[in-house]
Formats: sequence, structure tokens, C-alpha cells
Amino acid sequence: MANSIGWIGLGRMGEAMVKRLLKAGHGVTVWNRTASKAAPLGEYGAMVAPARQELAACEVVFTMVSTTDDLKEVLFGEGGLVAGARRPGAVVDSSSISQEGSAEIRRRLEAMGVAYLCTPVSGNAKVAKAGKLLMVSSGPKPVYEQARPYLQAMARKVMWVGEGELARVWKIAHNTMFGVVIQNLCEITVLAEKAGIPRHLFLESINDSVLGSMYTRYKTPTLVNLTFDQVTFTPKLLLKDMDLGMAAARAHGVAMPAAAATRESVARMVGHGHDHVDFAVLLAETAKDAGLELRPENVQISDGLES
Repeated sequence: MANSIGWIGLGRMGEAMVKRLLKAGHGVTVWNRTASKAAPLGEYGAMVAPARQELAACEVVFTMVSTTDDLKEVLFGEGGLVAGARRPGAVVDSSSISQEGSAEIRRRLEAMGVAYLCTPVSGNAKVAKAGKLLMVSSGPKPVYEQARPYLQAMARKVMWVGEGELARVWKIAHNTMFGVVIQNLCEITVLAEKAGIPRHLFLESINDSVLGSMYTRYKTPTLVNLTFDQVTFTPKLLLKDMDLGMAAARAHGVAMPAAAATRESVARMVGHGHDHVDFAVLLAETAKDAGLELRPENVQISDGLES
């Protein structure tokens, strides 16, 4: 196989990240369980493999799937990446999975002679498209150095935080804060609007204050114009991450009352059937509880991701 990079998992994030690699001139061979998601990348210069085992000829294979079980299936299941006689040099996984699941996968891969690097990311598909991801790795330092040129093609910054599954701990902590911040941002936005401050003005002021961040900026257009159908991350996925955060807190004996309250709020949102919309629909749930009827403000406002 001509390409040294393989890629499994072409959801919103995976597709955007592969396009960054291709744009940087790297050859990439892709495979996805839903083949129709892989086909369009052929137009961008990727090689589309009919079977994932074909990627075993690659030097490095990246994986970006939804759950621990999904990752185990694409690696070790029937027809899996490492289920045949030939195996890649390294697997670099950017999925959001548990520390325990990741450690099990590491043991199985290393027993087969396949190196393993955890590399979760900070940012959604829009951030990936703009080349502004943060990618945080853990595992053997030489494997990180091998993968670093590819990571740098996809991110504004890359970091190595240590051995083993430490990057999983980082990602769990990151996404737990992700939930707490959107919870509080929705609460204070509803408070300000109910008191009489237009949503777009309030969010602009927060973005330009010491509290503003890339996160608050890129969620602002959705919160202002209520475009919850433009999905970046679903409530169900956020609930999964909050549960990972609470499990890690129990395992390490850390009290996280703000995260615990947020987890229940997100679970309530999922229980109300918000399965296929953006998690920012939490704003509408918060407004409803406050007796406030939200309307789109139809204001053009930057998400802060333009180059």
C-alpha cells in the first residue's frame, strides 16, 4: 500500500481531520463501517479501502470511533485491523473512551507487537476544519515522536503528557469541564435575557471578557440563532462523557459537585428526547424552566474560527 497513514472512523470529526492531512500532502487510506461516508474522501485524494485489514499495511493507523466497544470491534473483531497476519506499526486512537478500556486495548495491541498512542482532541468538527484542534497524547514517547508530524498537520498545538492512559484522564477532565461550562453559560444567558439584555449582546460581552474562550465563541452563533439542528455534538454523547467524568472522580476519590449537578441536567435533557440535535439545546431547556420563550435573533455573529 502506497500510503503510510490509515484512518478508521469518518464521522464529522474524522472526515475533517483526514481532510487536514490530505491538505498537508500526506497520503491517507480510509475505511469506515458505513462505506458511503468514506467514498467522498476519494475526491479529495484519499485511497478508500474496501476492508479495514487492508490498512494493516500502513505505518500508522488512526482511529476515531464513538465508544470503547466500537474501537475493540474495528481492531479485534472479525475482519478487524489486527485480526489478520499483517499488522500496522502503530495505532493512534482519538476516540473518547474510558481509561480502563484504553488500558485493555493497549495490552492486547502491545502483545501483538503493535504500538499504541492515545491522542484525544479538544474541539469539534468546525474546529478541526479550521486546523485549530489541540491534540494531547500519552503512550511511548518514541511513538508520539513518530506520529507528531501527522498530528501537527491536523492541530494548532500537540502535546505529550506522559505514559499509559494519561491522555484519557486529560480528555475525561476536559469533557467534564465542557459540560459544566455549557451548563453555566446557558444559565447566565437565560438570566441576562430574562432581565432584558439581548442574547447576542450578552454573549458578545462574555466572549470579550476574561471569561471568553474559543468554546464560548464557537457556540455563540448557535445560542443566538437557535440553530440546534446544526449538530456538532449530541446530548447523548455529552451524557456519556459526563458519566466517564463521574466514574473517574469516584475512582480517584475526588468530589465534583458542579459536574454531578451538570450530569443530572444533561441526563434530563436526554430523557426529554433530544437525541439528534446539538447539545446547545440545553439553552432551550433552561429557558423553559425559567418561563422564558426563546426566539432566534437572526443576527450574523462570528464563531471565531475564521482564519
